[in-house]
Amino acid sequence: MFDSADGDGIARSRPVGGTSKRLIDVVLASIGIVMLLPLFSLCVLALLLTSRGPVVFRHRRVGFRGRHFDCLKFRTMAQDASELSEYLGSDPRQPKQCAETLRYAPRVTPFGAVLRKTSLDELPQLFNILRGDMSMVGPRPLTDEELEKYGLRVSAYLACKPGITGLWQISGRSKTTYRERVMLDYTYAENWSLVMDAKTMLLTLPVFLSSSDAY
Repeated sequence: MFDSADGDGIARSRPVGGTSKRLIDVVLASIGIVMLLPLFSLCVLALLLTSRGPVVFRHRRVGFRGRHFDCLKFRTMAQDASELSEYLGSDPRQPKQCAETLRYAPRVTPFGAVLRKTSLDELPQLFNILRGDMSMVGPRPLTDEELEKYGLRVSAYLACKPGITGLWQISGRSKTTYRERVMLDYTYAENWSLVMDAKTMLLTLPVFLSSSDAY
């Protein structure tokens, strides 16, 4: 747990963003869904043809002010696959600092591996944005178990809506240590601005196109 009180403003209570951020989120998510509808359709068709099971995977995450929501992703694992946490520690190749992302998940389908590598598995989260669960830019969506490790920085995290992209995605993604991820989330919460959001989205594009450090 990261309890050290290095830095001011840890007990943040004011929400990050507001009406302007929400308006931008809704506009961009709506445009994204319309423009990417052919890609959505191709992903759905490929999932139906290559493996059995639901097209969309739902995972319980902690959102703004501690409210839980179902984070949506295209399913990347076999139908009978258990939760990812079942595999943590079972393979010595897995990065030990990461609680959610498995580099060598044993039940990932071939098409699921493509979705993960290209981050296309996260496209359904545009609907999370329209529902008000997430934002275009923000901290990573966390599980309850991960949130417990945030210590004194938890209030800063809970002042934000989780984002489809954020500082983590443009700072090394799966190569970052868990402590670095906590600090990136905290940095975003404490220094948020519309300019920061715009820069983050612009920097996300080349990372997305290169599939850098994604798995």
